[in-house]
Amino acid sequence: MPVQSLLSRSTVVGRLRAAGCVFAEDEADLLLSAGLTPNELTNAVQRRVEGFPLEHILGWAEFCSLRIRVGAGVFVPRRRTELLVREAAALLGAAGVGSAERSPSTAPVVVDLCCGSGAVGAALAALVPGIEVHASDVDPAAVRYARLNVLPVGGMVHEGDLYAALPARLQSIVDILVVNAPYVPTASISSMPHEARVHEPRASLDGGPDGLDIQRRVIAEASAWLKQGGHLLIETSRLQAPHTAAAMVSAGMSPRISTSAELDATAVIGKLL
Repeated sequence: MPVQSLLSRSTVVGRLRAAGCVFAEDEADLLLSAGLTPNELTNAVQRRVEGFPLEHILGWAEFCSLRIRVGAGVFVPRRRTELLVREAAALLGAAGVGSAERSPSTAPVVVDLCCGSGAVGAALAALVPGIEVHASDVDPAAVRYARLNVLPVGGMVHEGDLYAALPARLQSIVDILVVNAPYVPTASISSMPHEARVHEPRASLDGGPDGLDIQRRVIAEASAWLKQGGHLLIETSRLQAPHTAAAMVSAGMSPRISTSAELDATAVIGKLL
């Protein structure tokens, strides 16, 4: 196909729509406004037609009105995860975070566990001034992108398996522990969209037979890191939420379930008693 034809919006839209892109017009506008050369645009459209995530092609994903840096092999933050940010920001606001009277030494500690690109930690740092943000992930590729997103807003990024990645000094002082651990049941991976199951790391999706394996590990050890009265927030599904909440009760927390029809999102928020 001639390069010049790809520079036509109608041609780009047509190719994307033929490939099954539901939001072909929006995606075309993003690609055409990305400042690509004709050859780069040709390659970008072809990659999208072949099923590569648009965010990986652009190099960023929109999340909480921020551009979060992402790339090949990294989990793309979903809009539904904005519910975690909203709930965490509300808890921090209720605690008076951002007050001019608060000293840096008493800054609330927020941990974004299983952080992926660090989208949640970066969004909270941008929304709530004066917090100490730590983000961690076991995947080196995710950690590289998390550093691009979290370090510029003053946070810290760690690499390792769940709590093993965190500095020991954070034990018993974390105010907010926010977690988007993988929660797709193993048998359901095959029915996910092509761009997710092929181009995102399986470890960022697969939550074990019932989708709750990683959540259970997170909940079981959370009390060693949360301060008394601290909160654990976990994204989950509507069907899984009662089981996530029950696990929190067993771990000494008082849970509540939050949902958003707008975001098609569910989260369970547990308070350490």
